[in-house]
Amino acid sequence: MGRLFGTDGVRGLANDSLSPELALQVSAAAAQVLSRGKKRAVAVVGRDPRASGEMLEAAVTAGLTAAGVDVLSVGVLPTPAVAYLTGVYDACLGVMISASHNPMPDNGIKIFAAGGHKLDDAIEDRIEALVTAGTFARPTGAAIGRVLGRTGLGGHVFDANDRYSLEGTHERYVEHLVEATGRDLSGLTVVVDCANGAASEVGPAAYREAGATVIAINAEPDGLNINEGCGSTHLNQVQHAVREHGADLGLAHDGDADRCLAVDGNGAVVDGDAIMAILALAMRDSGELAANTLVATVMSNLGLHIAMRGAGIEVRTTAVGDRYVLEDLRNGGFTLGGEQSGHVVFPKFGTTGDGILTGLRLMARMAETGSSLAELAAVVQTVPQILINVPVSDKAAVASAPSVREAVADAERSLGDTGRVLLRPSGTEQLVRVMVEATDPQAAQRLADDLAKLVAAV
Repeated sequence: MGRLFGTDGVRGLANDSLSPELALQVSAAAAQVLSRGKKRAVAVVGRDPRASGEMLEAAVTAGLTAAGVDVLSVGVLPTPAVAYLTGVYDACLGVMISASHNPMPDNGIKIFAAGGHKLDDAIEDRIEALVTAGTFARPTGAAIGRVLGRTGLGGHVFDANDRYSLEGTHERYVEHLVEATGRDLSGLTVVVDCANGAASEVGPAAYREAGATVIAINAEPDGLNINEGCGSTHLNQVQHAVREHGADLGLAHDGDADRCLAVDGNGAVVDGDAIMAILALAMRDSGELAANTLVATVMSNLGLHIAMRGAGIEVRTTAVGDRYVLEDLRNGGFTLGGEQSGHVVFPKFGTTGDGILTGLRLMARMAETGSSLAELAAVVQTVPQILINVPVSDKAAVASAPSVREAVADAERSLGDTGRVLLRPSGTEQLVRVMVEATDPQAAQRLADDLAKLVAAV
């Protein structure tokens, strides 16, 4: 089989490629790898509201407790909240059950190490090796793990060993977000599209607590409607709502709320590149931007690089995936990074992309400057970019094919300094992504179409 872990954990069709049996094995293996040296290890487990999460949470809990790890079940919360609470509770690992922006039938397992940090490739390989071998330590008697608590807003609290107080867990995360905002947002009206996902409760709560007037849409999850025509992958609803209510801006999250995209008061889209530029300038002005450096991925538009160069800010680039951004942030001691897709990371306040915090900090810059989001976003002039997702049977083989590599090199030579070409396999689907940027949009479209046809034919 191919590598179990993608760019963001293990993901697949729930109860099919991502079965309860696999969820149990992955969690048991992760417990064995990440809990070594701890006599009584603890794991934080959360999920988004998709229906299959209930089934997979039971399997994950079974795997962790079978490996001798106690489980703190924090219920439906965003991915960054689970990472944050993993650190707060000094847990050996955290598990988030979510397929992020994927449609409802999919689900996934994201694993955090102690402190809420994403796993590096070497640790993932060790976990995968245990899953493949199918051999796990099996403690018995009192050494079997316990489920220490289940909690939510107004929910039941139970701690078998009287070591943890889970009451107010959701409120604790909201308080953390508001403290990290740094400014009263009174006077701003925001439409928040919660994607019927994990942000449906804590997202509006955090924006209101920070002082904003909040109009929440798609905040009634039923287990089946997550990401359905809404959220950060379908911005038409938030655009319409901003214009309808005369709001100052709109924010759209994905299913697990680790990303945020925005629309300005006119309904125009403000993508992750523009958001990062706005935040980088804000942090430069406040002295928070370490080494005047922003970390982005290879998918960020040339327009971001041009804007930051003009502002005296260096842009470092990494592979796609917020864990690679995080790795570069940690290694370099930098303080802001993210992706065009809306994952933005503030290492001072969290160990992963946090969509709600991104929205709060974006609004804080509006409040600080008195500028509209459209005025702030104008700093980035986007270079035309064509992105084509090509379905293939073997994404790795196609992306590495000599004919494909030669065609990419030819396209790069033809563009010279006026653009760039990026071709990469998707981390979560059997797709090869073909991206071409060029100051001439017709040249970008022509080259992207030619490369996509070649990829499809390989």
